[in-house]
Amino acid sequence: MKRIFLLFALLLSASLLTAQAPTVNAAPNTLFTGADGKYESAPDTALVQFNISAQADNAKAAYDMASKQAEQVRQIMRDNGIDPKTAQINSYSIEPIYDWKNPKRKLVGYRAGTSVTLKLKDFTKVGPITQQLADAAVSEGQSITYTLDNMDDAKSRAVEDAYHRAHASAQALAKAAGRTVGDLSYASVDTFENVRPMAPIPRVMAMKAEAAAPAPTEEFSPQTVTVTAHVNALFSLK
Repeated sequence: MKRIFLLFALLLSASLLTAQAPTVNAAPNTLFTGADGKYESAPDTALVQFNISAQADNAKAAYDMASKQAEQVRQIMRDNGIDPKTAQINSYSIEPIYDWKNPKRKLVGYRAGTSVTLKLKDFTKVGPITQQLADAAVSEGQSITYTLDNMDDAKSRAVEDAYHRAHASAQALAKAAGRTVGDLSYASVDTFENVRPMAPIPRVMAMKAEAAAPAPTEEFSPQTVTVTAHVNALFSLK
């Protein structure tokens, strides 16, 4: 009885290992290969993200203060030739603030806030806008991310590069075996994008600069956006 149980346990373990590491069911006269590809491009879009937050003794006062700050943000956008309607509001909230040190959890005020995302195509406006927002003290936690507006096209180009590499590897192997590569009978694709944001710009660190002082990002180039892809392909052999 113990031998039967041990044999069953061994068979079960083997089946679990097989399930965790699947293999491609390659038919005779086929060739399976895989390759990595990539597409690199300079970013064409800057995403400026920041929060508007106001705190007051009551909810209406907090709301009014946040509304005033939002209007200042809209005016800064207009001054830089940007339509305020292009900004996206990600969230909006009014929440009570309590004194947690007080055993009765005393209500001490209200905080109104919203998060804003601004998409810019003209990178020369990034520095002035972030500086003006900081000078006006109407934003918190500014961050800038450079990306591609049409990421799907970049992914397609990375997949094409990976496929060409996989096909070239298949051709080299088939040639070494005295065969030629036929039609593609199976393929799988995985894509990855490498978009790194710049470090957040805290409001407390934003000081009013001298007129002659350059912006922190002036004359620097945004990091290249890299999209990678991996292609597995199964070809027939002639």
